[in-house]
Amino acid sequence: QVQLVESGGGLVQAGGSLRRSCAASGRTFSDYAMGWFRQAPGKEREFVAAISWSGGNTFHGMAVQGRFTISRDNAKNTGYLQMNGLEPEDTAVYYCAAKAQLYGERVYRERSEYDYWGQGTQVTVSS
Repeated sequence: QVQLVESGGGLVQAGGSLRRSCAASGRTFSDYAMGWFRQAPGKEREFVAAISWSGGNTFHGMAVQGRFTISRDNAKNTGYLQMNGLEPEDTAVYYCAAKAQLYGERVYRERSEYDYWGQGTQVTVSS
């Protein structure tokens, strides 16, 4: 079982930047693909970005393309989401997630595909 602990949320002004971290423990981090999702009040949890186990394949949702970047450091057992050009519409609780991936470089965009989730942390962007 993998435990995911997130950090790096908070309050930022529009146009600013934040870097979210997702620290994994319990299993070999490089055995898992990762994803980031977010949920705004009154809305469904939506896909933000995903990365394969090696970091060799990434995919970013339309709403964040060109502004957010997903990455990972398997030596540090940590995944990251760099968020630049933040907008008030990015305000949400952000979650990292992990899915076992023993081969291939596929990325996963559906919530139901992930096995483990972080606790979620709030990101608030003021206008």
